[in-house]
Amino acid sequence: MTKSRVNYTKEFKLSILSQIETGIPLAQVARENGLHPALVGRWKKEFLENPEKAFSGTGQPYKDQARLAELERMVGKLYAENEFLKKTLEKMNGRVAEDLRKSQRRSDTN
Repeated sequence: MTKSRVNYTKEFKLSILSQIETGIPLAQVARENGLHPALVGRWKKEFLENPEKAFSGTGQPYKDQARLAELERMVGKLYAENEFLKKTLEKMNGRVAEDLRKSQRRSDTN
């Protein structure tokens, strides 16, 4: 059986961190709340690095990154198609010019 991943709310994480701030040891707070001490340490580190953006929510960063990756793939595809069309146009222009020269030669000889 697989364990399902638990998503903790921002408020819950902040309440855990506030308990640590009051002087209760990290290990004790983790034990009382059924959390692994490393997880609580990670939350603390994330909060100390950037308090405004810490615990920003679930799913949104992934959606933004996925959309960005999709747009980058689309740009690459359109670039490749554009290059292909440029080369094809050059070849076709060369053939048209060659056909015009041939037809002019024929009309000059007649």
